[in-house]
Amino acid sequence: MATSAMESIREAAQSRGLHGSVIETLDVRFEELTAPKQRFTRYQIPRRRMGAPNRRGFDRMIFDAAERFDVDPALVKAVVAAESNFDQHAVSPVGAQGLMQLMPSTARAMGVDWPFDPRENLKGGVQYLRAMLDRFGNTRYALAAYNAGPEAVDRHGGIPPYRETQDYVRRVLRFYASYQAETLNPALADSGS
Repeated sequence: MATSAMESIREAAQSRGLHGSVIETLDVRFEELTAPKQRFTRYQIPRRRMGAPNRRGFDRMIFDAAERFDVDPALVKAVVAAESNFDQHAVSPVGAQGLMQLMPSTARAMGVDWPFDPRENLKGGVQYLRAMLDRFGNTRYALAAYNAGPEAVDRHGGIPPYRETQDYVRRVLRFYASYQAETLNPALADSGS
């Protein structure tokens, strides 16, 4: 069924006279979306590593997005680590996507067209995190809102009594402390170290 769907898309693109490179890009994107991916529940991620995950491949992009929205890059990296463990193709059981696990409605609201593009996902995720920081004026509440939604934080007058959200806030803050100690350095990220 997936192959016939892509074949229909390919035929429609060709009938409209789209350039071959566009069709090739569609094929690549289709393969990315249909390829089996390793998925983790939020509770499996911390069990896989004792400390904070440390993937430097996204440091430059994290730094740029954080600087654009005036958010501490170490906090952004901590959210990425907790949300997706640096898997740009991650999809949660409820449909959150990409590095910062944006729900489709949040991605649209933040102007993200392709949530699996790391730059776009980081831009949208950091923009949303900035909005939560501005709304609540408190990092813990902002993180709770990022996880459970701002309405839940408003309704409970703080971090909601949901185990997942409470564990999430603790995990992000633990990663945040670790990343603050390492000092995110975009110059190192550019060198590929």
